[in-house]
Amino acid sequence: MVSHASSSRQPEFASVSAEAFKQGMRCLAAGVTIVTTLHDRVRSGLTATAVTSLSADPPQVLVCVNRSAGAHDLIHRGSLMCVNVLAHAHQHLAARFAGQKGVFGEERFAAGRWMTLTTGAPVLADAMASFDCVVTERVQASTHTIFIGRVVGVRARPKARPLVYASGTYARLESAARVKKAAARMRKQA
Repeated sequence: MVSHASSSRQPEFASVSAEAFKQGMRCLAAGVTIVTTLHDRVRSGLTATAVTSLSADPPQVLVCVNRSAGAHDLIHRGSLMCVNVLAHAHQHLAARFAGQKGVFGEERFAAGRWMTLTTGAPVLADAMASFDCVVTERVQASTHTIFIGRVVGVRARPKARPLVYASGTYARLESAARVKKAAARMRKQA
């Protein structure tokens, strides 16, 4: 039997500096997504890398959103979100929804082809995968809100190359098939 005793008294340690933390986190490659929402017929969205699966039964995702992000309050109030997993070809959309192109709110949706699945939240038609969610929990954590979404619709096209963010820049991964072929060629040459 495992005991999960918690102590009300934790040892005191100073936090590292924000800059040291950011330098370390730049080493952690992450998939790039656009998280979208719809509330009172208003669409909004943002680029996010702090996204992960939480559970398969029930199917849930976890998304961390800075409370200063334009889409934050709409996600919070409306309880709908769609996590759109980007392919390398979507780098321009990632920059657009990150605010790097100087467009905000509804204007961000002027690029890309958008549709809906179950909730009405915007779905990028050619995303590698889209997870249409109903927000079931919200956890306030410092400057961010952790949104837990129950997946009520999913769409996938897994053959594209994923867009990855690492070391402060966008990158792409080679497909597993290409990596296997290259490894096989190297073994034959050895």
